[in-house]
Amino acid sequence: MDKRIGVVGIVVEDINSANEVNAILHDYSHIIVGRMGIPYREKEVSVISLIVDGSSDEISAMTGKLGRVKDVSVKSAMAKKI
Repeated sequence: MDKRIGVVGIVVEDINSANEVNAILHDYSHIIVGRMGIPYREKEVSVISLIVDGSSDEISAMTGKLGRVKDVSVKSAMAKKI
């Protein structure tokens, strides 16, 4: 299966969801090339950006699991071919 490079943006609106988000990211650490997390205290949210390198199925599985976590929003963009 072809691997793709992409970016994933995650917004955590409730800090109580952070442990579940981190557990999912740990499960998919093999496809995460880089991660930056910023707590935006004034707005009471945290924003995480990921650079990923994996198959479309792996990336979709990870973002799908993240999207099912309460108070978490996820968006991704993948390179067409790399």
